[in-house]
Amino acid sequence: MPKADIMQPKVLTVREVSDYLRVHPSTIYRLLRQRQLPAFRVGSDWRFNVEAIDRWRAQMEQGGQETGPEGHGSRRRAGSAAAAN
Repeated sequence: MPKADIMQPKVLTVREVSDYLRVHPSTIYRLLRQRQLPAFRVGSDWRFNVEAIDRWRAQMEQGGQETGPEGHGSRRRAGSAAAAN
């Protein structure tokens, strides 16, 4: 394995992250519009750090709030037992 693969974090495109999460690309764009998914732009294209996606997914699996990279767009998941503030 080349050293560059070990030293640099893996970056995914919208198509790759949709395949990785097994959802439709339109779901990825919806989550981006709602600032629910950690991502960054390269020009007009969205990119995703696979480590950040894994952390986000683990947080979602534990029932955490759905937040984007700056913590914007938090919302309660449907069926959540959490009390309103």
